[in-house]
Amino acid sequence: MANYRSPGVYVEEISLLPPSIAEVESAVPAFIGYTEKATLLVADDLINVPTPITSLADFIQYYGGPPVENAANITIGVDELKTGTVTTGFKTTIAITPANTSKNILYHAMKHFFSNGGGRCYVVSVAKFAAPTRADLERGIDLIANEDTPTMLVVPEAIYLDQAGFDGVNQKMINQAASLKDRFAIIDTLTATLPKIPNSVNTDVTTAIGNIPADGAIRRYGAVYYPHLETSYTYTFDFQALILNTHTVNGAAPGAGEDKANQTMSALKNSASLLYNAILTEYNKYHIVLPPSAAIAGVYSRVDRERGVWKAPANVGLMDVVKPRVSVSRPEHDLLNVNSDTGKSVNAILNSPGYGTVVMGARTLDGNDNEWRYVNVRRFFSVVEESIKKSTNWAIFEPNTSPTWVKVKAMIENYLYLKWRDGALAGATPEQAFFVNIGIGSTMTSVDILEGRMIVEIGMAVARPAEFIILKFEQMMQTS
Repeated sequence: MANYRSPGVYVEEISLLPPSIAEVESAVPAFIGYTEKATLLVADDLINVPTPITSLADFIQYYGGPPVENAANITIGVDELKTGTVTTGFKTTIAITPANTSKNILYHAMKHFFSNGGGRCYVVSVAKFAAPTRADLERGIDLIANEDTPTMLVVPEAIYLDQAGFDGVNQKMINQAASLKDRFAIIDTLTATLPKIPNSVNTDVTTAIGNIPADGAIRRYGAVYYPHLETSYTYTFDFQALILNTHTVNGAAPGAGEDKANQTMSALKNSASLLYNAILTEYNKYHIVLPPSAAIAGVYSRVDRERGVWKAPANVGLMDVVKPRVSVSRPEHDLLNVNSDTGKSVNAILNSPGYGTVVMGARTLDGNDNEWRYVNVRRFFSVVEESIKKSTNWAIFEPNTSPTWVKVKAMIENYLYLKWRDGALAGATPEQAFFVNIGIGSTMTSVDILEGRMIVEIGMAVARPAEFIILKFEQMMQTS
């Protein structure tokens, strides 16, 4: 109380309302990889600098566009179909060698992220376009550890490392998430090719999860998605400079003056527009295959924004996807989702008739654990923990007595009540959905008070997804 010394009327405002909890952002992925440039003010000043952006336009402004492919990696041939002197059509063949195309796919991954609902994110450019290395990508992961805002880790270009490098990058991501407890690792599988042998899906997935730590306390902070996706994006060639390699007419050599081989697309556009349009149409059918992690980060962002972080990011369609690279069968899906041998789950992406390409899995890598089986449960706890942690800073060095305890308890209960009302917590009443305990004899002893510890116990019944819908039918006996 103030020390009053002279007569008069004094006003004192008494604070009765508890502080409120400001919820942290739940979907801010950090992308790590190689870019065309990394410039804010002067050249390369964003190399190895975690930088927040909010749109693909920001990415292009700071980091440039996709790499331009080498024209030697594409072969174009056309068989012109003729009846007399009239051209009736074209048989166009275009061959692109994916093994020789650029491994720098961060631009395309960012485009996929934003098209699937992504918003604010961080980018760490580890270098300008170059062959991906484990050292570069791991350095980027270390740099993002110093940023408090990111909640997801995505490294799409890790699929171009060898098995040891791929394992090392994935383990570094998930170890960082488990250590900081405020982020989640979205992991791809290494293999991008179509299966050639029976049970190859299981083989592909083993390359992704085989060396992830067996400790459930670590692997619950990450999730793996399979397979890679054929997107609607095309390779970036200097199309006008491409050359028509072979030109035949009705399968035979062209007549005198008819051969268009070795001409550029620019020349064909001016002199043979029908031929040019046939080549362009076929060229646009060749699509880039991307690992799914960036699109999944976009799905997390979209679901968090539209429903909430407590909603499982599954049974959700993917944008800008032609089809999954591998068609996962039901028996294979069973093994991916619930693997009794390894205890590690992999979320399948399926081509569902009538629905398109759909994410049909919501499990963490610790998929057989009853507590941390689901992605939304793990991420919801991380958001609540971080939000409450940051909002209780005001209580540091406050008197460790009942008035402070009441304020802290009321603050947390108000926050959790709003979560329950939104549907994040299960229970017919708030008492069934959560509890907050604090006080001497309840969560603290006299020794705790003497040593300056204020201990708060919080319990939550997080809503879990209905993963298996079971309909039971039976025949009834005729009664009339």
